[in-house]
Amino acid sequence: ESGAKGCEVVVSGKLRAQRAKSMKFVDGFMIHSGQPVNDFVDTAVRHVLLRQGVLGIKVKIMLPWDPTGRMGPKRPLPDMVTILEPKEEARVTEPRTEDRSP
Repeated sequence: ESGAKGCEVVVSGKLRAQRAKSMKFVDGFMIHSGQPVNDFVDTAVRHVLLRQGVLGIKVKIMLPWDPTGRMGPKRPLPDMVTILEPKEEARVTEPRTEDRSP
């Protein structure tokens, strides 16, 4: 809805039991390595203090490429491929030979 390419939410700690667990919720496209992670992924970590203990919440949001630079990074992902239309060429109606001797 808001234009993000993907998101990941990790909740860890004591969830309804004595033993600590970790739950991960993932949706969409997310990159995990390289320089584009620093440019495209926005990360936040919060700790929630409860009666049973501390609950940790990590949220990662992958931003889309935005040429204007308002909603996301100006540079596209390095593996993005753009396909250009071929140039118009003169149509060959009859065969011809060229003399390339000096």
